[in-house]
Amino acid sequence: MAVGDNDNNNLQVLNALDLAKTQLYHFTAIVIAGMGFFTDAYDLFSISLVTKLLGRLYYTKPDLLKPGTLPPAVSASVTGVALVGTLAGQLFFGWLGDKMGRKKVYGMTLVLMVVCSVASGLSFGSTPKGVMTTLCFFRFWLGFGIGGDYPLSATIMSEYANKKTRGAFIAAVFAMQGFGILFSGIVALITAAGFDHAYRSPTFEENAALSTVPQSDYIWRIILMFGSLPAALTYYWRMKMPETARYTALVAKDAKRAAQDMGKVLQVEIESEEAKIEQISRNETNQFGLFSWEFVRRHGLHLFGTCSTWFLLDIAFYSQNLFQKDVFSAVGWIPKAPTMNAVQEVYKIARAQTLIALCSTVPGYWFTVAFIDIIGRFAIQLMGFFFMTVFMFAIAIPYHHWTLEANRIGFIVMYSLTFFFANFGPNATTFVVPAEIFPARLRSTCHGISAAAGKAGAIVGAYGFLYAAQSKDPNKTDAGYPAGIGIKNSLIVLGCINALGMLCTFCVPEPKGKSLEEASQETITGEA
Repeated sequence: MAVGDNDNNNLQVLNALDLAKTQLYHFTAIVIAGMGFFTDAYDLFSISLVTKLLGRLYYTKPDLLKPGTLPPAVSASVTGVALVGTLAGQLFFGWLGDKMGRKKVYGMTLVLMVVCSVASGLSFGSTPKGVMTTLCFFRFWLGFGIGGDYPLSATIMSEYANKKTRGAFIAAVFAMQGFGILFSGIVALITAAGFDHAYRSPTFEENAALSTVPQSDYIWRIILMFGSLPAALTYYWRMKMPETARYTALVAKDAKRAAQDMGKVLQVEIESEEAKIEQISRNETNQFGLFSWEFVRRHGLHLFGTCSTWFLLDIAFYSQNLFQKDVFSAVGWIPKAPTMNAVQEVYKIARAQTLIALCSTVPGYWFTVAFIDIIGRFAIQLMGFFFMTVFMFAIAIPYHHWTLEANRIGFIVMYSLTFFFANFGPNATTFVVPAEIFPARLRSTCHGISAAAGKAGAIVGAYGFLYAAQSKDPNKTDAGYPAGIGIKNSLIVLGCINALGMLCTFCVPEPKGKSLEEASQETITGEA
């Protein structure tokens, strides 16, 4: 069967992809690209499950009345170094994906993630400083690999998808992040429960020295190393996936190869149209580079929109996620540290994070998948930022009210709703849109730049809020931290950041229902 009813202005191979019915290869692509994201989320968020354990293991002094915690600089480095690596990886692999092709670079990022995931669990040294330094080193390179996964997963999925359900497919890849966070919590729960059963130990109050059994050093290593498993399992399938037709045809200018690859995937016969590709490559309007006035004129505002919204969202999203356990402690979901032994603490933190993931994070992602091609990216992003602002202020202004015993459940509900609307909102759309609105030869690079702006926000959120959320009273701060502005004021600042995100959303165009060439204003015909 040949594909005949193609739009004369577009290449037949691209038209065939745009009009293809949803079929098995779409779901295969979602799973293959999504498993990378599953691993990314697992690796980035599993560290927050084990930081308290690392503090007990390596920084408990015999004469202390409280379990040891990581010093501020170490804590910020352990949680933040992977984010710094991710930012660098997004820029580097995003650029490389447009130069070498999506598929080749995709394999590289995966190998890097698997190797560094295992290596971070094998961090070594005879001193706490030695262990933390090697852990940070491997987590930086793990982040570097994860960074590459962002622009490449999004670009591959957008270039494989059809016009009608493209948003849902890209959002489904991103939604695997929710399962990654959930899986990290479940692995930590099982590991901690097993060790607590095998090595019974008293709480810190009962016997400080015996409350942390030496074997618990394996717990954090097992949790971190488990992240390599899903990525390793999908390597073979990633390598079998053909290069996307839009890269092969529009960037590599190999019409024959694009038609053959997609003919196999779609199981139809497609003409190769070499003459049309030749015509496109001679077209002056498609030659501008990233640092040209033409790019600024056509896409400058769009790039500002995608970068600013992702930057502002991630300040709120990552600071929320990373000081989640502090919020839980404040409302009593996690008991005071001295009343537990080291393994019980890991279990309690993991339980709280898994419940939040199950009740709000995962459903939020899939709501986006369901509605993104119905109500559009713009509406979901605007609505998400609006409700995040509302719930953030609703938590922050009467903050004392929420900390009282009687109102704890209300607090958790409000906190969960903020997460829900981050995921049924800008957390998903900021990932989807940059993969649709830029030309094929710059698509991966521009997505990488937008994602790196997001990670810069995550770094501000993760580092800034470790300090900002400290109590105003210097006697009540965590060991080694200066007095901050308190959790209440930190949440008010986050509310204002969300409101600003709402304004920046107006710079982002709506690509719903358009082909990638229409959405990116790429002229496919020979005329200018």
